[in-house]
Amino acid sequence: MFPIARLLAMLVALILAPLGPAQAQETPAPAAGPGEREAARTLAELLQDEAARTALIDQLLAHAGEAGAAEPEPEAPIPLVREIAEYTRDIGEQAATFAGALTDSASDVLGVLTGAQAVDWGELEAALWSILLVAAVALGLFFLLRIPSDRFFGYLARRGDGGSWLIRGGRLVAYGVTDALVILLAWAGGYAVALTTGEPGTMDIRQTLFLNAFLLIEMTKVVLRLVLVPRHGPLRFAPMADETAAYWYFWSSRLVSLLGYGILLLVPLVNVAVSPVVGRSLMVLIAVTALLTAVLIVLQNRAPVRLALQARSRRLPEDILGRLLAGLGLVWHLLAMLWLLALFVVWQASPADALPFMLRATLQSVLAVVAGVVAVVLITRAIAAGLRLPEDVRRTLPLLEARLNAFVPGMLQVVRLIVGGLVLVAIAQAWQLLDFLGWLASEAGSDLVSRLISALLVVLVALGLWLAVSSFIEYRLNPVNGRPASARERTLLSLLRNAFVVVLVVIATMLTLAQLGMNIAPLLAGAGVIGLAVAFGGQKLVADVINGVFIQIENAMNEGDVVTVGGTTGVVERLTIRSVGLRDLSGTYHVIPFGSVDQVSNFMRGFGYHVADIGVAYREDTTRVKALMQDAFDRLVASEHGTDVVGPFEMHGVVELADSAVVVRGRIKTRPGMQWGIGRAYTEIVKQVFDEAGVEIPFPHLTLYMGSGETERLAKLAGPATTTPPAIAPPSGDPPGEGGPRGETPRT
Repeated sequence: MFPIARLLAMLVALILAPLGPAQAQETPAPAAGPGEREAARTLAELLQDEAARTALIDQLLAHAGEAGAAEPEPEAPIPLVREIAEYTRDIGEQAATFAGALTDSASDVLGVLTGAQAVDWGELEAALWSILLVAAVALGLFFLLRIPSDRFFGYLARRGDGGSWLIRGGRLVAYGVTDALVILLAWAGGYAVALTTGEPGTMDIRQTLFLNAFLLIEMTKVVLRLVLVPRHGPLRFAPMADETAAYWYFWSSRLVSLLGYGILLLVPLVNVAVSPVVGRSLMVLIAVTALLTAVLIVLQNRAPVRLALQARSRRLPEDILGRLLAGLGLVWHLLAMLWLLALFVVWQASPADALPFMLRATLQSVLAVVAGVVAVVLITRAIAAGLRLPEDVRRTLPLLEARLNAFVPGMLQVVRLIVGGLVLVAIAQAWQLLDFLGWLASEAGSDLVSRLISALLVVLVALGLWLAVSSFIEYRLNPVNGRPASARERTLLSLLRNAFVVVLVVIATMLTLAQLGMNIAPLLAGAGVIGLAVAFGGQKLVADVINGVFIQIENAMNEGDVVTVGGTTGVVERLTIRSVGLRDLSGTYHVIPFGSVDQVSNFMRGFGYHVADIGVAYREDTTRVKALMQDAFDRLVASEHGTDVVGPFEMHGVVELADSAVVVRGRIKTRPGMQWGIGRAYTEIVKQVFDEAGVEIPFPHLTLYMGSGETERLAKLAGPATTTPPAIAPPSGDPPGEGGPRGETPRT
């Protein structure tokens, strides 16, 4: 069998042998050597044999299959730093190439003036004479027809001050149609002259170039005059002064004339009279001149346009559209120069497709920006207006509207950022900076989008669950909805809400990360290790939590209870699984960890007692005192405080013979938490009853006792002029001191 490698070598040698005609013209081809002649003879004999030829074809196909089956080695990924370096290198090389090309273009054009470039002056003179006749006719007709048309335009302008926008639009259409008709008649006149001069029925190509340039340029100016209307302000729809309109029309029409007549007329003439190289160079110089002129115009009008765009924001500072226009005013000149530069670059790359591409990309960008602005304005107004729930829903769930109004603005802000991102993507897609639609159609793009949508759905479901649970707890705690919740229910529901939020946030975070493609197994393992470390290092925290769990199981306290915890007495304002927050009588807020609590004294369980210890003078009849205390209780029950008393008055009797008073005790059973208010009211009524009955409530004072008979002797010595009554000695056997009758000398 003939070796396949040797056969392929022979085929390649035979195929490549006829190539290289340029070398064959310069030097004769060397004669074939003996080896080559032997290989050719062997190949010819092989191809003549049908069986050998079939075997050769099979071997070639098998070899091609093996070569195709071999998978290419995957290319190593290029580091990001290297990609950035290569990108900046390309930009630098392109800039250097453009600078060199611009220099060469200037040299080529200057070569015509210095004589370095050969010029066919006869061709150039013939072209000028042929164009001059047609140009004179077309331009003459144009200026002659402008005289009656200007009068008609003045008539339309005088009638354009009033009427609806539809009538004004009709006048503007009549203005544009008349203006375009003048251009068409002038162009037709020049066309007729071109057909009748020279050989009848034929046109010089140079005359055709001028007429086409004239028609295109002047029609473009018609569009500019429709927008700006520089000489007939009442017909103008654009909100600008006559001077501003004339300024912009002057420069825009000059740029159109420079580009139109330069590229459509002058460059083709130079191509024929000089050379295509010089024509290309001239076209580049014309484009650069127009670009620099446009950039200078933009920079010259940077401040006036910025002030015009910021006018709405100054009138309406809170208007979102005004703020967007004000932001555009700060960067509009940069965007305009960037657009001009993009137009120049695209024109350099593809002159034929530059204008359609720029118009299409600009239109798509403007539509994307307008759609984004409309969406942002609507979203901002929705944020400002807020959500308004029905009256029955607000009555049932009074906090839901506030919660939604606090939550919805954040979501709308996110939506606004998404809208802004979509607008940027649409602009990049329009200018072919990236193929976003193609990326979405790819496997990686669709996978990422599906993951983002799944993660967003997880977040939305979590938020919905949070709203549902919070609304349910709010509904249950609202006293308007049937039976009011007890203190125990309020405490447990508050703890449930806190625990549910923690669990929901943890689960939603894990699911969101999992949907985004993150492996959460190491995260869970790390959380377990951290939990174990916290368990060992935070034994105090664990003790707080365990004590708190048992306190909640035993229902030792609830929110709103008055308790004594850790030596501090106050109202329970906040309960967590770890600590309790108390507000004492002076208003101080105390946070007490459950780990330091060994006793809880709750004053709000079932009922309360007010223990009344009433002190009276020793000389008072205790039986009468107890009757008066019962009378005071009856008055209390008959007052507005009677609803808080839940039992009869319990008389305990004399409980202490103190130094200056006899203490009589009674007890009143009250509703839980009302014992302090009942005590204050009962004490006030007891004071009133004792004053009416003449029962003395002792106070600290001093009685002077001089011994037996000394008091009478002092009274005789004082005589009848003595105004101070003598002190009354206590009964025999009572020691001097506190507790005497009224009128005795006070202790000092």
